[in-house]
Amino acid sequence: MAAPATAPVAAPASGATITREESRVIWLLLAAAFVAILNETTMGVAIPHLIDDFGITAVAAQWLTTAFMLTMAVIIPITGFLLRRFPTRVMFIAAMGLFSLGTLIAFLAPGFPLLLIARVVQASGTAIMMPLLMTTIMNVVPAHSRGRMMGRVSIVISLAPAIGPTMAGLVLDTVGWRWIFGIVLPIALLALAAGAMWIRNLGETTRVAIDIPSVILSGFGFGGLVYGLSLLGGGGHGGAETAESAAADATTASLTLAAALGVGILSLAAFVWRQIRLQRTDDALLDLRVFRSLNFSLSITQMAIMSLAFFGAITVLPLYLQRVVGISALETGLIVLPGALAMGLAGPIIGRIYDRFGTRILLVPGAVITSAMLWTYTTYTETTPVWFIAVAQTVLSLGLALSFTPLFTASLGSLPRRFYSYGSAIVGTIQQVAGAAGIALLIGIMSAVTAAGVSAGLEEAAAGAAGTRAAFLVAAVLSLPLLIGAFLIRKPADEIAEDAPVIATH
Repeated sequence: MAAPATAPVAAPASGATITREESRVIWLLLAAAFVAILNETTMGVAIPHLIDDFGITAVAAQWLTTAFMLTMAVIIPITGFLLRRFPTRVMFIAAMGLFSLGTLIAFLAPGFPLLLIARVVQASGTAIMMPLLMTTIMNVVPAHSRGRMMGRVSIVISLAPAIGPTMAGLVLDTVGWRWIFGIVLPIALLALAAGAMWIRNLGETTRVAIDIPSVILSGFGFGGLVYGLSLLGGGGHGGAETAESAAADATTASLTLAAALGVGILSLAAFVWRQIRLQRTDDALLDLRVFRSLNFSLSITQMAIMSLAFFGAITVLPLYLQRVVGISALETGLIVLPGALAMGLAGPIIGRIYDRFGTRILLVPGAVITSAMLWTYTTYTETTPVWFIAVAQTVLSLGLALSFTPLFTASLGSLPRRFYSYGSAIVGTIQQVAGAAGIALLIGIMSAVTAAGVSAGLEEAAAGAAGTRAAFLVAAVLSLPLLIGAFLIRKPADEIAEDAPVIATH
């Protein structure tokens, strides 16, 4: 059974303020998380260049993003245990150390195999960073100020993914793909050095042995699920020389997809069963008692739908802009950038509104705007003006911003302090799985409808526009439950008693 080990910092009392040292720790964590997530979104733009430089296939090159997603999906569920077992400083140095090492290996990589290993090492550090950031905020920031601080987290989550492709486009057009990592490396090393110097341990740690079977089941469960979803969203890579080889490739892909999803679902079921048994003695790798809080469960469900829409939209929209509208990757990045900037800048303001007025004043308009914009996306054609697309994307980003900050804060705030690390791990895991599902679903629909249109004799641009509309129609329909959930989620009490049962109290 778990036993408390250390308590370097006392829990902030309601009405207290964070110290200057605690604020510095949070800012360092925010900066490190920004750098890590910025790197996560750069590879998609670089893949065509890597195919040429290394002489590899598109399927092989795609593993640079797939392996990153898989590593994140495997490690994030374990962070709930790691954050309880090891102190803040150790976890930060481990996360940024792994990320910096992976970035260095990628910068120096002489070939594709080493670059792939580098991406796995990078992802290992990135997976730790966001749960560490959110758990630290929940432990040291008083309840009445958490919304404002979570608003700063929204800046990281929204701005970094949008800047990544734009930065990668500029670098690829000038100095080559290596400098995507060369630019990030000194910033990562600076963050690592600053953290090693200034970060101290915050919150409590607990001496508990890790359950190896749970780790294995988690890896196969979440990893298999994300890998299967990534295959589902691949839409095929082409390249078959004959009809027979194309049919063989399709059969192999279908079998791989079924095996990955089957292993993932069965392993996940076994993982859940084992956690339910282990949590009776507080030995679970990922304590699922957090779902006994109705407010947490509703917030996580709302967040999953939002993540599905967000990641699906930012994946389908660039494909539509480049393949259908016919603009460059750099121009695509510049179109998406205003929405990301608006989303990031609005985060702290939205957080202050949450702290003062609660959830509904934000979630209701956020859900309405998000759903309305997705329905607007279903009208896109090959002749839709670029300025209209940029405006719609910016408005959608604002709708998502109105939702993510209160959802992060309300979900974790609904839990007793001892469950913060598990709640943060679940938030990160849900985002990864929902994001993978959104990408798979929307890309799969877009690809299928586009292929059907071309087969029916449509021009490629018109067929692509039809595929885009079909993908966003599904996203728009899936967004409708958000309109109901926005009314059900509430701001939790400032402090949840540590010994209170995690039950549906909100």
